[in-house]
Amino acid sequence: MSAGTQQGRKPRADVQRNRAALLDAAQRHFLKYGVGTSLEAVAKEAGVGPGTLYRHFPTREALLAAVLQTRSEELVARQAEITQLGDACKALEQWLRALEEYFSAFSGLPEPLMAAARAQDPDNPLTLPCDTVITATEEYVQAAQRTGHVRASVKGYDLFLAAISVAWLKGTGAVDEDSLDRLRALTANGYGQA
Repeated sequence: MSAGTQQGRKPRADVQRNRAALLDAAQRHFLKYGVGTSLEAVAKEAGVGPGTLYRHFPTREALLAAVLQTRSEELVARQAEITQLGDACKALEQWLRALEEYFSAFSGLPEPLMAAARAQDPDNPLTLPCDTVITATEEYVQAAQRTGHVRASVKGYDLFLAAISVAWLKGTGAVDEDSLDRLRALTANGYGQA
C-alpha cells in the first residue's frame, strides 16, 4: 500500500478512542489541578501509557491546544451573539468579557497563552489559537474605531493582553469582583476616545 493511500485513511478506532479518552481526562485534570497537572496522571486516568499520550500530544502545549479547541465552540457561539449587537463599542466590551471567561477556563492558562502570543513561535501549538483570538479582537477594535469610540492607537493585541491579565488576576483569587470591575473600567477608559 502506498503512503498516499495510508494518508487518506481514517485513524483506527482504538487510536481515535485513545485520543478522545486523553482529551477528556486532560480537561478534567486541567479543571481540577490547572494546566500544570501531571501528564502521567492524565495518561493513567485515560487508561493509556505515557508513550501513547506523547504520540498523540508531544508537548503539554499540544495537549492544551487540543483541549482548548474542544472548548472553543463556546467562544465561537459567544462571538456569533456579540456580532449581532449592532453596537461596536458594546460588542468590543462583551468580546473582552468573553475572552476573560475563555482565558479563565483553567488555572494557569493565561501564562502559556501569553508566552505563545509573545514568542510567535510557529512550532508552538498555542500560537494559532492566540493569533485567531487576537485577529478577532482587532476586528472588534477596528469596528469601534470606525464609530469613534476607540482611540486610533489601540490595537487588538493590547486588549488581548488586558483580557488575559484580568483572567490571570481572576485565577489568583487575590482580587474580588468589585476590583475586577474597576480594572475593566480603567481598561475601557484607557482605550476609549477622550
